[in-house]
Amino acid sequence: MTTLVIVESPTKARTIRNYLPSSYQVEASMGHVRDLPQSASEIPEKYKGEKWAKFGVNVDADFEPLYLVPKDKKQVVQQLKAALKDSDELILATDEDREGESISWHLLQILKPTVPTKRMVFHEITKDAIQNALQNCREIDDQVVRAQETRRILDRLVGYTLSPLLWKKVAWGLSAGRVQSVAVRLLVTRERQRRAFRKGTYWDLKGILQREGSSFDAKLVTLDKVKIATGSDFDANTGNIIQGRQVKLLSELEAKALKDRLIDKVWTVTNLQERPVTRKPSPPFTTSTLQQEANRKLGLSARDTMRTAQSLYEKGFITYMRTDSVHLSEQAITAARSCVEQKYGVEYLSPKPRKYTTKSKGAQEAHEAIRPAGSTFKTSQETGLSDREFKVYDLIWKRTVACQMADARQTQIVVDLQVENAGFRATGKRIDFPGYLRAYVEGSDDPNAALENQEVILPALKVGDHPNCRELEAIGHETQPPARYTEATLVKTLEQEGIGRPSTYASIIGTIIDRGYAQKLKNALAPTFTAFAVTNLLEQNFPDLVDTSFTAKMERTLDEIANGAAHWLPYLQNFYLGEKGLDNQVKERINEIDPIVARTVELEDLDARVRIGKFGPYVEVENGNGVFTASIPQDLTPAELNIEQVQVLIQQKMEGPDKLGLHPETGEPIYILNGNYGPYLQLGDVTEDKKKKPKRVSLPKGVNKEDVHLEMAVGLLALPRLLGPHPETGKPVKTAIGRFGPYVVHDQGKEGKDYRSLKGEDNVLTITIDRALELLAQPKRTRGGSRSKTKTPLRELGVHPKDGEPVNIYQGPYGVYVNHGKVNASLPEGKSMEELTLETALELIAAKASSGKSGRKSSKSTTSTKKKTSGKSTKKTTKKTKDDDQEGKSESE
Repeated sequence: MTTLVIVESPTKARTIRNYLPSSYQVEASMGHVRDLPQSASEIPEKYKGEKWAKFGVNVDADFEPLYLVPKDKKQVVQQLKAALKDSDELILATDEDREGESISWHLLQILKPTVPTKRMVFHEITKDAIQNALQNCREIDDQVVRAQETRRILDRLVGYTLSPLLWKKVAWGLSAGRVQSVAVRLLVTRERQRRAFRKGTYWDLKGILQREGSSFDAKLVTLDKVKIATGSDFDANTGNIIQGRQVKLLSELEAKALKDRLIDKVWTVTNLQERPVTRKPSPPFTTSTLQQEANRKLGLSARDTMRTAQSLYEKGFITYMRTDSVHLSEQAITAARSCVEQKYGVEYLSPKPRKYTTKSKGAQEAHEAIRPAGSTFKTSQETGLSDREFKVYDLIWKRTVACQMADARQTQIVVDLQVENAGFRATGKRIDFPGYLRAYVEGSDDPNAALENQEVILPALKVGDHPNCRELEAIGHETQPPARYTEATLVKTLEQEGIGRPSTYASIIGTIIDRGYAQKLKNALAPTFTAFAVTNLLEQNFPDLVDTSFTAKMERTLDEIANGAAHWLPYLQNFYLGEKGLDNQVKERINEIDPIVARTVELEDLDARVRIGKFGPYVEVENGNGVFTASIPQDLTPAELNIEQVQVLIQQKMEGPDKLGLHPETGEPIYILNGNYGPYLQLGDVTEDKKKKPKRVSLPKGVNKEDVHLEMAVGLLALPRLLGPHPETGKPVKTAIGRFGPYVVHDQGKEGKDYRSLKGEDNVLTITIDRALELLAQPKRTRGGSRSKTKTPLRELGVHPKDGEPVNIYQGPYGVYVNHGKVNASLPEGKSMEELTLETALELIAAKASSGKSGRKSSKSTTSTKKKTSGKSTKKTTKKTKDDDQEGKSESE
């Protein structure tokens, strides 16, 4: 008897195959095999005249979705159907969450099996888990499928109804989404708060005291028994002390005068308190908390965290990574406690097993927290993992093990001191027993170092002691605006508000950045002027869609549909077609929304208008001489734009760019200008001849306009700079500045180019050939930080009969593949490298090339060809509209 098992990815298929009998054939669906149409070009001809076709959902026929098999999945479906013909049983083993249930349902609809069919679920890919899942198969849960389908339709309707409105009223290519737009509004609201913020200034004193050879700090807290003002006493909107606060605000003069008066006086300990504190470990990771902590500790984006976790799960290292649950199985608790006992000793075990329960009402994902897979937990060093996968696994291992460790016991120490009429306070912390902190400290990579930093030791003191004051300093402080959201804090807020599903946060944040609604400044998410314009439009015309409570209620309703407490069709009818439904709202308002107003961002306390133009945001100022405009540089955020900066931008536009001088060789002027992507240099003037453009180069990262002199500008404009020939090939080695910063390149002609980024200490203008060769000799790193795979093929199959180019087999990050030129094709499931022939390889390459996915270049040329032949109207109808809150799983995620 032959059984066909279908999972989502080749990696998952390879791992599961190890735990199943030889009569089981495991194939991958490569994610979803069926979906709503992604563009007008995909809609079948018979439906193109229908009004509802643009949605891919027939809103007039009970919201019937139009499902299509995408072009790149047709071959996959054919392979699955062929495999099913030779099978006596079908097992659908896609992921256990709602998305996985939906994929299994779609497979069932497409394959239409005539053999017995089962649904198998598991939360980890280990031998025991797979064997247990085989014995406990079930039917597909239709309620969960229906809830997921409702979510998909809802996201499509919101995205495809509002996005075209944004194109008409604000700018082409923008998108709206059920969760995305609420997240953008959170960013905008925080930026408005930063703009409204007014700085407050206050002073205090810090003394360095000494007792019996030990030094400690004490801070001024009272004067004449009145509390000294701190940052929390200020009104963020006025920069003044909050009305009614009974505090003393010290000026700089008062603080320095007080310091001079107290420096030689006697200090006396008036009170001493010791308070025991117990800290308990955090629960094991959920999807949301893993994203937050990986961002804080490892600097990973939510998207990168989920990709890495997906890979770890599919390789069998961790349990399922899309989960709201903090529950651990008895097997996991036993494994974690065993790790504690072996690594730290029995005294570090919690007295009894800790069991965590999920507080989230909407927890509908997997039934266990994210943890190391199996009945015994491998340490990070035992896994053989490297780079990002090693770090994320290590994070998960430590968090899981720590949750079964003993509490940390600490003592908080507060010492009050008096010197004349001034009261000072010293605080200390003593770690009496580190407990779980030995394994895991939130926000720190090194628990032992973190423990040392957490402990603040005070000397032995008692009431009546007179420590010596070695130093007394007056310190000025400024209140700080509310911090921008990071990916970690945005994820935390979305989850706390009940907006969306944690499994979608990575793709939503990615979309917000990709669509130009936010840019990353270090680790913070700064909203753009476009985000302000779109949020203003939605707040004024569709307030419910960006209201956190309304969106959270939608999420709860979708959960109720999943458990049978609510019905999907009445909900969709009311939301979209009801009297106050989205369709009617858009029809009523679309003609009332003035595009000029929609593209205008009015900022408080700014005597200028910001408008969204075809090429980005710009400022518009009106005076007696007319209206003047100037582009806003990309690095200038809404919270920081002020009238002085506006005047500088307008002045530069009117007077022309700053001239640094003349080029010593050509005599052409060299200008420094502000562009949408920051400051840049320009050699020569712009002429009417569009073919002859002046040379331009961006300033290197970290170089300010004020620091640029003529010699530096000449050097930058001379890039790329030839350093010399490579001693092994004789080919040129050059240095230049590219999209990702300064680099050196070994140009080997037909053999390709070998790049290396410059290090922090290297200067693109002064780097030598010897240093460049040293960098080129180092193993290449990918942008993610991992070492790249060797270019040496695993096996050479021969040459392609058409062009004589080699056809080779290589090892890639997702397995073995065959390569010819720019075309890469994965090996079919079950096909080993040794048995692959040149003939089979040529077939794989031809199939991949014909799918149009052989590389970025070929797809681009296909697009441009279509534009030339189809004309303007075709270009419009084939434009894609994404409904960005889709809980889809791509092969790479």
